[in-house]
Amino acid sequence: MIRVNQTEISEAKIAEEMQYHSAESQREAMLKAAEALLISELLRQRAKELELLDDDLPEDEDHFSQALFDRELDCPKASNEDCLQYFKQNPAKFFSSPLIEARHILIAADPREAEASLSAKDKAQQLLEQLQEDISQFDVLAKAYSACMSKKTGGQLGQLSKGQTVAEFERQLFQCRPGLLAAPIETRYGYHIVQIDHVVEGQALPFEAVEERIRHYLDEKVRRKAIAQYIEQLISTADIEGFDFNVSDSPLMN
Repeated sequence: MIRVNQTEISEAKIAEEMQYHSAESQREAMLKAAEALLISELLRQRAKELELLDDDLPEDEDHFSQALFDRELDCPKASNEDCLQYFKQNPAKFFSSPLIEARHILIAADPREAEASLSAKDKAQQLLEQLQEDISQFDVLAKAYSACMSKKTGGQLGQLSKGQTVAEFERQLFQCRPGLLAAPIETRYGYHIVQIDHVVEGQALPFEAVEERIRHYLDEKVRRKAIAQYIEQLISTADIEGFDFNVSDSPLMN
């Protein structure tokens, strides 16, 4: 039995909440669900105490939580000097995305179907070996074998920047130099034989171009810390039965 300030959180509610929490075990998912429900109930109770809930309207957790945090938290805002200091300390974070011009041949396969996936991998390897012998055949082989619509243009993908392709393709693509990749790239769609034709490296961005992004990041970082500390304070003063929190006493600002 779990209660927070005499309000019970039922097994049924915890079981329903579990679907929203990925975990390695059912017990871990259950604990995450119970914790989320306890925190939600604490916020609801505090919002009600401060008359931020309208009894005539359905409860909207996002709305009353936001109103509660706006009312209860006083978060310092990042100054121009804070932003400039962060910029100078993290120069590698502020580059434009590199651009890559590439072609590919997709041998489609569902990775969940082991036999089909193995067959597709073998076919991709065969085509790769043909291209290693004669790269001028790329256009012909793309039109003959690729499962991508780009086959109509010889596998051309155009100019790619980060964020335009699936993560598993991007991770490998943007680590490579121009030329035919030595092995197919496996993605959720199958196996890609890739020829990189041209790479334009990312350029360092001036502070003025990223100042607002930095300010938003720093403000959000402080707000997240403040919310975490606020929730810890609610937990520390609440009457909670049937669940133990590991409450940290870390300060709002380090």
